[in-house]
Amino acid sequence: MSRPITTIADLRDLGRRRVPRAFFEYADRGSYDEVTLRDNRSAFDDIRLRQRVMIDVDKRSLATTILGRDADLPLAIAPTGLAGLLHGSGEIHGARAAAAAGIPFCLSTMSICSIEQLRREVADPFWFQIYVMRDRGFTRDLISRAAAARCSALMVTVDLIVQGQRHREVKNGLSVPPNITLHNIFDIARRPRWAWHVLRAPSRAFGNLSGRIAGADTLSTLSEWISKQFDPTLSWRDLEWIRELWPGKLIVKGI
Repeated sequence: MSRPITTIADLRDLGRRRVPRAFFEYADRGSYDEVTLRDNRSAFDDIRLRQRVMIDVDKRSLATTILGRDADLPLAIAPTGLAGLLHGSGEIHGARAAAAAGIPFCLSTMSICSIEQLRREVADPFWFQIYVMRDRGFTRDLISRAAAARCSALMVTVDLIVQGQRHREVKNGLSVPPNITLHNIFDIARRPRWAWHVLRAPSRAFGNLSGRIAGADTLSTLSEWISKQFDPTLSWRDLEWIRELWPGKLIVKGI
C-alpha cells in the first residue's frame, strides 16, 4: 500500500524511487560543489509568513497576476531540460498540470518534447525559454517557432553562458545518449514503469533541435553541437536584438 503524498518532499522521494538515478539527479542536483543549490534552499527556508490574527480570514485567496494574466497561485513551472526523460511526455504532463493549477508553464529549449508537439497537446498558451547560442540564426529560428506556436512569453536565460560541470552526471554516466554500463542497465531494469512511459512518448531526443542542425543527425553529434553553442560573449546588445524579433512579453532569467 502506497503512502499518501502530503508534501513536496514526499513527491521528491517518490521521484527518487521511480526515476533512474542519473536522470533524477540531473533535475535534483547542481553543478560543481552545489554551493548555489544549498544557498538557494537556505534562502527559501529563511522566508517566513507573518501570521495575522483576530481578523476575518474566511475568504482566502492566493490568486494574483503574472505578466498581466490571472494566476491561481504566485507560482510558475520553470523550464526543465530533459523533463521528458524524467517521465515519458514529461513536458506535456507538466503543461497540463500547470493549466489545471491555473499557473504558467515554461518549455525549455533542451526539452524532449518540441514546441510544436506541446502546442498540439495543450490548449493553454505556454512560455518558451531560449539560450542565445553562437549560432544566432538558430536562435532566430527558435524565436520564430515560439511566435508561430503563440507562446505567451519568451524567457531568455542569461546566467548559463559557460557550462558548469555537474559532478554527479559524470559519476552517473549521464550523457545524451546515456552511457551503457552494467549499473545503468540494472538501474533502468528496476524501473519498468519509467521505461514503458519513455518508450511510448512521441520523442526521446532533444525535440526542439532534432533534424534542424546540419551534421548533427544523431544524439551524440547533437549533444556535441549543444556543448559548443553556449556563448560567453552574451551582452545587453543581444537582448536588444531579441526584443526586435520578439514584440511580446519578455522575461530575463538569471539576474
